[in-house]
Amino acid sequence: MDAILKGYFVRTLTILGSTGSIGTQTLDILDRFPEEFQLNFLTAHTRIADLEAQALRYQPKGVAISNEACWKEFKKNTKFTGEILCGEEGIIAAAADASNDIVMQALVGFSGVMPTLAAIQSGTSIALANKETLVSAGSIVMKAAQDKNVPILAVDSEHSAILQCLSGEANNSIEKLILTASGGPFRTLPHDEFSSITVEKALKHPNWVMGSKITIDSSTLMNKGFEVIEAHYLFDISIEHIEVIIHPQSIIHSMIQFTDGSIKAQLGTPDMRIPIMYALFYPEHKPADLPRLDLISMGDLSFQKPDIHKFPCLALAYQALSIGGIAPATINAANEIAVQAFLKKHISFNQIPQSIEYTLHKMPIIHQPSISDISHADTEARKIAAEFLHYIAS
Repeated sequence: MDAILKGYFVRTLTILGSTGSIGTQTLDILDRFPEEFQLNFLTAHTRIADLEAQALRYQPKGVAISNEACWKEFKKNTKFTGEILCGEEGIIAAAADASNDIVMQALVGFSGVMPTLAAIQSGTSIALANKETLVSAGSIVMKAAQDKNVPILAVDSEHSAILQCLSGEANNSIEKLILTASGGPFRTLPHDEFSSITVEKALKHPNWVMGSKITIDSSTLMNKGFEVIEAHYLFDISIEHIEVIIHPQSIIHSMIQFTDGSIKAQLGTPDMRIPIMYALFYPEHKPADLPRLDLISMGDLSFQKPDIHKFPCLALAYQALSIGGIAPATINAANEIAVQAFLKKHISFNQIPQSIEYTLHKMPIIHQPSISDISHADTEARKIAAEFLHYIAS
């Protein structure tokens, strides 16, 4: 298909992780603006039935499936006639395809690092919904993006809010960034009841509909800790100038405070399609028939300090960022292992931060890591975390 269609300039979009929450909501945005985008690749890990339905409906140039067994099954049974790429190499190839104008990076965990770097090397704009990429390899990714003059546009509602608040403020000095957190489902639960938290309870977020991994991260506040690290790299702000406050209503998504004391906030409904749209159409606010915020019926907005005693993962993220080097990659890897174990009901909720802290202290620190060092640290941290969890579960 030509890049020009019915008088519009059509941008070519690849969605990494198209069957997940962000991926499906991105496709919902494309349904609203069918003449703005041409789909290049859709990718998935194991949800091949969903990928099949997407591929047949949207007819992208190709698909990529990271799980080899699922790739074989898909290739054997699919009615899709486009390219079918396999494995991590296939995901990277989809990200790096020369036809891409923008890549929606909605992969889960460390798996997003190499595809993001591949897209950057191809000069492709990144809409980044995978916070672990910057948590694990923020300095390397941001330097690569700067060298290639590639924009990285945050899809996280908090970082999208900061991006919107910064609009038109290039000449004004920022005193601090204020990231808001809902507090998750256990904000008011007494700490002595945390040992009885079940997977089912942890997956019931009070405000947002998200994938299982990020929902558990939200319940431990590790998600907010990762956002602190991500904000540090995205906006080049030191750790001392990034604050987290609990805002249970999830109406104010984040704020910036200027050196004169004034604060600028971005408000909106807790709907991820809004930050997705802003990243896809940046810097334009595209008209869309999405739910509006009713300020009259909204009620009171409240704020409080996060309880570090109840939610030590937030403190661990600050600690890792303060240490620097491979420490953020270490806590990311340990967290992935711990969350997987919790979702499988192998460990308790309280053992998630215990595993992360143990792994952080066991790993040697490399202060100026290469991408190879980070990849090795990711592998080693997973081993240490897995061994620790096996020990405490036995």
